Amino acid sequence: MAVAMGSRTLFQPLSAAALASASSSSTFAGKHISSYPFVSTFSPVSPTTTTSRPHSTIVRAQRPTWLPGLDPPPHLDGTLAGDYGFDPLGLGEDPESLRWYVQAELVHARLAMAGVAGILFTDLLRVTKISNLPVWYEAGAVKFNFASTETLFIVQLLLMGFAETKRYMDFTNPGSQSQEGTFFGLEAALEGLEPGYPGGPLLNPLGLAKDIKNAHDWKLKEIKNGRLAMVAMLGIFIQANVTHVGPIDNLMEHLSDPWHRTVIQTMCGAGS
Repeated sequence: MAVAMGSRTLFQPLSAAALASASSSSTFAGKHISSYPFVSTFSPVSPTTTTSRPHSTIVRAQRPTWLPGLDPPPHLDGTLAGDYGFDPLGLGEDPESLRWYVQAELVHARLAMAGVAGILFTDLLRVTKISNLPVWYEAGAVKFNFASTETLFIVQLLLMGFAETKRYMDFTNPGSQSQEGTFFGLEAALEGLEPGYPGGPLLNPLGLAKDIKNAHDWKLKEIKNGRLAMVAMLGIFIQANVTHVGPIDNLMEHLSDPWHRTVIQTMCGAGS
């Protein structure tokens, strides 16, 4: 390697210590930045001039964003799990609104994960004829012998209403729902860790992420899988509306003729 600095020789090599210093201070995601083709670890600078590249630009370049090279908005500083600077409408500029949106996304992500798992599992049982179950979008119209539809609706309304009320109260006053007397003496079994992350043997039986403040990796994995599940649910909705069958049926049809049974042919056939 050669540099040109003042009166020094044009091809004077860098010392091993200088190379180690330059590489050790420039890492990203466990790799040296020099291993990425779009980032240069060392650039020759004249001693008589100062670099015009501010430190904040370097920090932003090292942070992954949903669009490469994007300058994230100030209210998304990378501290939230799954924060890749995506807020084109500026909905999270207000701190209180951002706090609520984080909780709303978390709940929708968990519902979507449960929904995708339930739809795929029951659809697999139906297609393989292990159980005589209806396709998922007709399951709500099924009559049960042990209770009427009205009774099931009222029970669901009470149970979900109770759970959502407790969640909202814990959101507005963090830690209040883990106090004695707030849940029929079962507060220790729930052991709320922080808003949106209840714990205890009932909701965290494996004891994962007990130190929720430092469980960034667990939070990131959950929100990534939750966002994928929300996209999957949207695909399942559109799929059912276009093909009028379940997702396992669609998958089997595609595998039977992968080159001709695709989403393009399906959409073209539905539009004709």
